[in-house]
Amino acid sequence: MVEDDHVGEIEAGDASSTATHVRHAIETNAFSGPITVPRRVLLGETGIETHPLVLGGSVFGWTLGAEASEAVLDRFAALGGTVIDTADSYAAGRSESIIGNWMTSRGTRDRMVVATKVGRHHDRQGLAPETVRAAVDDSLARLHTDRIDLLHLHGEDPAVPLEETLGAVGALIEAGKVRALGASDFSPERLIEARVLAANGLPRVQAITTRYSLMERRPFEGAPELVAHAQGLAVLPYFPLANGFLGGGVRRRADVRHDARGDRVARHLGRRGHRVLAAVDEIAFARGIQPATVALAWLLARPTVAAPVAGVSRPEQLEALLAAASVELHRSELVELDRASA
Repeated sequence: MVEDDHVGEIEAGDASSTATHVRHAIETNAFSGPITVPRRVLLGETGIETHPLVLGGSVFGWTLGAEASEAVLDRFAALGGTVIDTADSYAAGRSESIIGNWMTSRGTRDRMVVATKVGRHHDRQGLAPETVRAAVDDSLARLHTDRIDLLHLHGEDPAVPLEETLGAVGALIEAGKVRALGASDFSPERLIEARVLAANGLPRVQAITTRYSLMERRPFEGAPELVAHAQGLAVLPYFPLANGFLGGGVRRRADVRHDARGDRVARHLGRRGHRVLAAVDEIAFARGIQPATVALAWLLARPTVAAPVAGVSRPEQLEALLAAASVELHRSELVELDRASA
């Protein structure tokens, strides 16, 4: 099974009349208000400017075929989205191939920012220098491009000294094959080590991807957040909707799908989950927006977050995600969401 850092995050759910109204609005798409001109954010010190919502591509080539994936990509680009996140291990490379074919057929390469990860493809496991070089060349071929805008090291490799990995990335940057470096699921200690090595001339980690949402706060808030803030890292949270739970479609056990993703969503059903959904519903109902928009707007209000990474299964689900960039939550709303999710 493919690694699903952000598989189909939006899915349309009743403990209250507000929840009932919100669920009806989700199902009838009544919250699809106009999308304003999207704002832009800088991804740390990479020099990359982007819309503050990253499209996750883990479903491409797995649960979505090429045609359906291209429909999502078309809509994302039409709405002003710019960053596409993938990995060489997603659907064994098929995600990258679909994105590459789409960019070639639409002529969109120079409009899009491509972020991919290396280290977990079944043929290119680990972060040894020769493996990283070969994996990047493979990704470039699948993506039909001469450069990767943001290359993430996909997890730590304790068997390889980090300085060797960074040295290989440095050569790739000098060759023009990679623009900027990121890290996926690196520990605070590893990020500190990377910064020390960067002070000695090796490439600097500029961005990180990590699990973070209203439902999963504790693993990031603490040492990882402090290190990200101190180093000026652009934080790109995946699972920002907690596997779709914060989209509001699952409120009872009867709503849960009988598959692996359903199992992940089901673990959020409980007192805390219902408390968070109630807070999200209240804000969504008052503002006339989707619950998913509220959840992403909360993330965008966090000081270290640059852009959440979220995937969809249908093009029409993108409006709610992209709309979060135009929503500035009031302090009282942020306090209520913080309290509910504590």
